[in-house]
Amino acid sequence: MPEGKSNYPAEVVRRRSERVLLDMPLVIRGEPEHKPTFREQTFTLTVSAHGALILLGTTVVLGQTVVLMNPKTWDERKGKITYLGSSHAGLAQVGIEFEQPAPDFWSISSPPADWNLC
Repeated sequence: MPEGKSNYPAEVVRRRSERVLLDMPLVIRGEPEHKPTFREQTFTLTVSAHGALILLGTTVVLGQTVVLMNPKTWDERKGKITYLGSSHAGLAQVGIEFEQPAPDFWSISSPPADWNLC
């Protein structure tokens, strides 16, 4: 590939809200199909006003509904699984999108400017 070229299309899709690197404790619960309800304490890798990328030991499926709870504030938000990534040491990268934007859920003192537009 020539220097300076990439495999990405010329038109790049803009994110709805900026991602922020944040290692924050989180509790997730849900009801996998044909399995008992699960509840897992985990943490975030990145967050945005629209959701998060987390590490999860429980097996989940795309489109599955889950509830995220911020243990510092006890705030809860419903979301769905939108991304299943690679696994490391028994934990999979899982993307979750909130049902509604929730920029205040993460309790970030200086969030990105585009979070205020949500």
